[in-house]
Amino acid sequence: MTNPTSSVATTGSPGSRALGLATLLGLVGLLVLAFVLTEPDVRIHPSTGQEIGQFDAVRLLYLHVPMAVITYVAYSLAAFASAGYLIKRTPWWDVTAHAAAEVGTVFCFLVLVTGSIWGRPVWNTWWEWGDVRLMTTLILFLMFVGYLALRRTAADPRVQARRAAVVALVAIVDLPLVNRSVEWWENRTLHQKSTLGELKIEDLTLFTLMIGFLVFLMVFAWLLLHRFRVGWLTLAAGEHQVAAAIKERRAEADGSEVASAVGETS
Repeated sequence: MTNPTSSVATTGSPGSRALGLATLLGLVGLLVLAFVLTEPDVRIHPSTGQEIGQFDAVRLLYLHVPMAVITYVAYSLAAFASAGYLIKRTPWWDVTAHAAAEVGTVFCFLVLVTGSIWGRPVWNTWWEWGDVRLMTTLILFLMFVGYLALRRTAADPRVQARRAAVVALVAIVDLPLVNRSVEWWENRTLHQKSTLGELKIEDLTLFTLMIGFLVFLMVFAWLLLHRFRVGWLTLAAGEHQVAAAIKERRAEADGSEVASAVGETS
């Protein structure tokens, strides 16, 4: 472990700055596509002739769906790294798990918020407690909030890391339930099954969704990189402080021994 004050002053690097700039430009492009260039979801009812559909609310799905997928990626990485830590017991795995869980929780929160905003005009409600996908997603979010709360306890760092790893592996069991809830409990959810396969490649809807997946993957990579570096520097700083305290204590002990020896000779 290197001294955090020696060479690394920030979590930035030329590569991460380039990624950050590309991500920012990608976000701007995605917002233009989603909220300006794509069409609202408007269809004509075959019987009544009235306009039906999601109208402008559909634009939120270009953000909501990619963020949901990235939430899966982030939490899966957190669980994988947690398993790696329990096997290897090396700090790299633990810092990776912590970083992925924290970034994933941000994405999961945004998924819940955008889904709620979308649901108000489409479902005529902000939240449906009987919806299986909503509830399993909320449970997943709360379990990882608990994971992050556990990381802030004053326990021994190694004990804390082991406990957090176990929590992450338990929480990830909920992920398949979230993903497959629409198929397994289709009568207990307002969510529709995936219609991605019905879209044509020349459809701007599919193109915008693909751009959304790419852009939010870049956002995830940028956030994960910086959060990992923060965690690694924090770990290094802690070890440096411990080493400095030990050195200071040894110096005090050596000084006491010298003073004692001088007193005896006098």
